[in-house]
Amino acid sequence: MSGTGPREAIFPTRMALTNTKLRLKGAQTGHSLLAKKRDALTTRFRSILKKVDEAKRKMGRVMQLASFSLAEVTYATGDISYQVQESVKTASFKVKAKQDNVSGVLLPAFEVDRDPSGSGVANRTVTNNTTNPSDFNLTGLGRGGQQIQKSKEVYAKAVETLVELASLQTAFTILDEVIKATNRRVNAIEHVVIPKLENTIKYVMSELDEMDREEFFRLKKVQGKKKRDAAAAEAKRLADLKAAGGEIEEGATDRAPAANLLEEKDEDVIF
Repeated sequence: MSGTGPREAIFPTRMALTNTKLRLKGAQTGHSLLAKKRDALTTRFRSILKKVDEAKRKMGRVMQLASFSLAEVTYATGDISYQVQESVKTASFKVKAKQDNVSGVLLPAFEVDRDPSGSGVANRTVTNNTTNPSDFNLTGLGRGGQQIQKSKEVYAKAVETLVELASLQTAFTILDEVIKATNRRVNAIEHVVIPKLENTIKYVMSELDEMDREEFFRLKKVQGKKKRDAAAAEAKRLADLKAAGGEIEEGATDRAPAANLLEEKDEDVIF
């Protein structure tokens, strides 16, 4: 009588049926909430994916310009890396981290905090003998100070783009893992938990219906036996009266009071 498919091993009672229905309701509610969470995360994931693609393309262009600008500086002034390293005291770029909550998932976001006081570090490396940072003498075939300033601005933009790309890439990776886990939970609830609970409910209901039918059949059999016993007793009484010579008036049987089956107490009948 049980339903097809896997089910839980429980005893078929009405209390078990009520508890299983409550669990099924909770599973359906959890499935709905997880599905909404998955849709929200997927929407954010697609928007971040688009931004990551744009940031990578932008990063490629910026790094290309930065490489060309560094080549121009090297051609104009030579190697100035040691001068930059000696003149730098504090970092002009700092990265601040914060968290963005998306449907209960905390996504890190990085922001660039640029210190304006460090903007003249590159200028000081080539202006030891001048007072105006923009006043550069000819160095080789080009003006070295202008090339250094241009390279500095390009690399600053490259750092900002790199931080933006790192923030997007980190959020992209975290969302990818969370979406996979959420999909596994949604599929497990939809294809395993809910069908198992539904099969359990069908099994319990079928067993309870079978028990009700058995009880109804037993009561019918008991009632039929009581009626047969009452008819046999009445027939025996009439036979005894005839044997004793008593006269039975016509219609006496019809006027005889009917026996109350509820007041009689008979022995239990086992089939």
